[in-house]
Amino acid sequence: MARIVMKFGGTSMAGTERIRRVANIVRRQAAGRDGERNQVAVVVSAMAGETDRLVNFCREANALYDPAEYDVVVASGEQVTSGLLALTLQALGQPARSWLGWQLPVHTVENHAKALIDRIEGSGLIAAMEEGQIAVIPGFQGLSPEGRVTTMGRGGSDTSAVAVAAAIGADRCDIYTDVDGVYTTDPRIVARARKLKAVTYEEMLELASVGAKVLQTRSVGLAMRAGVRVQVLSSFVDDDATPADDHPGTMIVSEDEMNQLVERGEVERQLVTGIAHDKNEAKIILTRVPDRPGSVAHIFEPLAKASINVDMIIQNVGRDKGETDVTFTVPQADLARAQALLEDRREEIGYNRIITDSHIAKISVVGVGMKSHAGVAATMFAALAERGINIQAITTSEIKVSVMIDEDETELAVRVLHTAYGLDAPDESAG
Repeated sequence: MARIVMKFGGTSMAGTERIRRVANIVRRQAAGRDGERNQVAVVVSAMAGETDRLVNFCREANALYDPAEYDVVVASGEQVTSGLLALTLQALGQPARSWLGWQLPVHTVENHAKALIDRIEGSGLIAAMEEGQIAVIPGFQGLSPEGRVTTMGRGGSDTSAVAVAAAIGADRCDIYTDVDGVYTTDPRIVARARKLKAVTYEEMLELASVGAKVLQTRSVGLAMRAGVRVQVLSSFVDDDATPADDHPGTMIVSEDEMNQLVERGEVERQLVTGIAHDKNEAKIILTRVPDRPGSVAHIFEPLAKASINVDMIIQNVGRDKGETDVTFTVPQADLARAQALLEDRREEIGYNRIITDSHIAKISVVGVGMKSHAGVAATMFAALAERGINIQAITTSEIKVSVMIDEDETELAVRVLHTAYGLDAPDESAG
């Protein structure tokens, strides 16, 4: 008998017909094999578009809405889908009930609308599952120390699912999405992108943070810390599809487990695992900043206090004695706010001009193979130079190299790099 957490996103829960499809997938997972029934908990998102609708209601009611009351409203979307899925499972003859965030409870900390999970009390859940009951849990919501409903921000249901899996000691957490796994890059850009059988937590964390939209970054970080094995697979499958227990999707695993898979010949180790892109970045240049201790701190302290994430940073060699230009990137959604903050502090910072550009993109190559192999960055730079793609900024980590380029060259850069690192799937039409 296995203990499995299954998570379904908004597109999978969009309407009663799709909820019925989800219920059938859950029923098959609970049935297990050879009469050995699995213990199953299901975490659900609100129906696609429902959270946006509820957010708009809040804005119409009060533009300066109370975040605590906002959470009460937007948390209702997941409450509806959890109840509907439990009802649908019951109609299929499956013992099921919904468990709201405050009933488990899912204890959270930090702010309303951006809550972080502190702990989940899983004993009641485990007892119900051991009696054969399927637990249906609304993702995205929890309970504040003051006893109020909280929500966790966009993508919070992924984090809820991983946290539930950690709390109940699940064998695996299956994240059902509208894609059938993690690919070497976006298949809509590169037709010969390959689905990966497995990636490490580290690789998935980097891919998620630099633009891959398959999993929410916080959920991957939690899975890595708690050692939860995660599988990404499609919810849009037929009755004769390969069972989830046979791992038809992509497994997110520890580096030790990945090494075991490589040794058994189940996975081929690649120098680069994937290419990610992100067009939601904006560039800010401050010209003629005084080149003295403390100047850079004056730039980034107000941005940090406003919770604006800064990514790539370049401090150019001063053109004139005692002055330098500073270039950095922020999320495109935060550009106007960041610009206003910096303009308010112009005298304190001492810069001459502020120049912004939202027509940029970040392209990243990711792979744990970089730890032990040199030349990954050189291959990237040479491949882009050969196609005349100019690099505006560079940032690196132990398993990632990212560059900033013009937004119009995003797709070309992704295709060029995918080929340069030998990630293209064989052309089945050839030969």
